[in-house]
Amino acid sequence: MGKITDYLKETKGYKKIKEYLKKEQRYEEDPDNAWNCCSWCEYLLIVILSTILLVGVLILALFWVMFYRGGFAWSEKPLKQFNLHPILMIAGFVTLSGFSILVYRLCRCVKHIYVKLIHMFFHAAAIPCIVMGFLSVFDSHNAMAKINFYSLHSWLGFVTMCMFLLQFVIGFLTFLVLLCCDNKTYSCRSAMVPIHASLGLANFWLAIATAVTGIIEKERETAKDPTLSDDNRMIEHYITTAMGVTLILIGVIVTFAVRRTNAPASAKVYVTERI
Repeated sequence: MGKITDYLKETKGYKKIKEYLKKEQRYEEDPDNAWNCCSWCEYLLIVILSTILLVGVLILALFWVMFYRGGFAWSEKPLKQFNLHPILMIAGFVTLSGFSILVYRLCRCVKHIYVKLIHMFFHAAAIPCIVMGFLSVFDSHNAMAKINFYSLHSWLGFVTMCMFLLQFVIGFLTFLVLLCCDNKTYSCRSAMVPIHASLGLANFWLAIATAVTGIIEKERETAKDPTLSDDNRMIEHYITTAMGVTLILIGVIVTFAVRRTNAPASAKVYVTERI
């Protein structure tokens, strides 16, 4: 046995076997970085807080639209049709996309391929929300003879949608389709991981910036509305301000969850190294 080991060390076979075993064990837990009480507390805090914020901002937006903006409608009532826009865009770009990012970063209880599928499912579920949200505001503006793609908010939204679509297509082709040739595409997928992860986080922050500018734009229109009383205008101001603050907090907590290095998930491989 010793002679065989010495022979392998002298040849490239030993190196190949070592690299193969390292590759197969790249998702195994590091015994020197085991979960402890502080890590568990941090992990649970991030999961609970992020869930509350991601669901809470959507509930807050629904409350605002239902009780202070008159509810929803389609083309027969353009003003109420517009109300679909903030709800669907927050649901798609923030809530569903936020859960997709967090699931990929924090979920370690199932096989990695299943995590990929869940990650893709949340993003896929966001697509109809985004499409319907775009169509609702586009039809609403046309019905009220408003100019499309005029404000900073509209152009940020357009860039965000294009970037989201590009990320989805690249992610689907690179990390799912190319798995058919796992060994031959390993280097390609490995090189794409940090790019995909960084662009995904940048796209998420761009979506938050778009939502915040949209809230500011809508608040300016509300301030000029003569049909609203001062009390209603003040209440709407507090609601939209709370939505903006919640969106910023979501960006912070998701960024922290993705980029942190001393949490339980670091007991396994760092997010930008997972393929």
